[in-house]
Amino acid sequence: MEKYIVIQQLKGILKSFPTSIKFCFAYGSGVFKQMNNQSTNMVDLVFVVRNVNQWHAENLKLNPKHYAQPLRFFGHRAITNVQEKWGAKIYYNTLVKIAEGYTIKYGVVSEVSLIEDLLDWNDLYLAGRLHKPVKVLIEPNEYSQLPTALLQNLHSAVHTALLLLPQHFTEIEFYKTIAGLSYNGDFRMTFGENKDKINNIVVPQLTYFKQLYAPILQHFENYVDIPKSNGMILTCHQDTSPAAKIYHLNHLPRIPQVKLVRAWSQGPRSKDTEDCLRAIAYDPECSEILAESLKAIVRRSSITQSLKGILTAGLVKSVRYSTVKIMKMLQMNSEIETVPKLEPGQSKAERIVDSVKRQARSKETDKRLQ
Repeated sequence: MEKYIVIQQLKGILKSFPTSIKFCFAYGSGVFKQMNNQSTNMVDLVFVVRNVNQWHAENLKLNPKHYAQPLRFFGHRAITNVQEKWGAKIYYNTLVKIAEGYTIKYGVVSEVSLIEDLLDWNDLYLAGRLHKPVKVLIEPNEYSQLPTALLQNLHSAVHTALLLLPQHFTEIEFYKTIAGLSYNGDFRMTFGENKDKINNIVVPQLTYFKQLYAPILQHFENYVDIPKSNGMILTCHQDTSPAAKIYHLNHLPRIPQVKLVRAWSQGPRSKDTEDCLRAIAYDPECSEILAESLKAIVRRSSITQSLKGILTAGLVKSVRYSTVKIMKMLQMNSEIETVPKLEPGQSKAERIVDSVKRQARSKETDKRLQ
């Protein structure tokens, strides 16, 4: 049976780092079950700090070997400049082995930069990560703007997903749409990531998604009906009238709105945001226009952040990390090919769940025979 790192173990990892962390969460396949993943996965962490420059200065003294050359040699100011001026304003140290016996990847981001991404979707990078369940290790201070920004980010995800979905959809499609917001447009999904990654995230974590969005969806009762049930093949209904779309469009984050206006206002059309959003609500291709706008945000941030990763991780670690990702992708794709065909009346989601159960039973049988 696969074992996943628990909260107490995760908090133990934090003892190796400076204590001035304002918010911290763990995510990914090392802490949440994903379909077909192995228990040896790296643990992904994000540290949110008030003063990035000061934090890197302290961490360089505590953990100098976490940083790749030549940035380690240039010092904390150079590291801070790379973090703040390139990519999605987050600095990752990857393939870090710590005393507790874990291999981790940790990102450092300023509180201001995270709040900006959560509210405006400048990069839809960490905002997209926080659309999905995470394990919070350090709660934000009650005086911080982070709690409000985190909630607003989830509201924005629901507004966006409803604009992208048709009038009728299943609950699993709803959460897959939300989970896919930060993946659609990511160049790594072309090569380097498992093509079924979104499904592999949502299906095993459906309960967590429901818990995360249940309080948010209470504010959308006039616009969408998502039946409450333990099943995942439920049919949901939403209001797709122009009035409902105008409501959702007006509640999108700032950057998607800007991109929508730019896409719509080419030529003699009005460049007024309110006029444009109202017109887009009546356009039959509203969802397609929005999808392309979101892809443009994700594409830019994923490319620039990945290029920054080569510098921050160093060439050797970058090659090792990329190799692990590619091998994992190839392994998962080969396992997907072994999934049996649909039985009459069986949905794709049900088929995948049945396949996972069969694999689990097969592993248990192998253990008994050993």
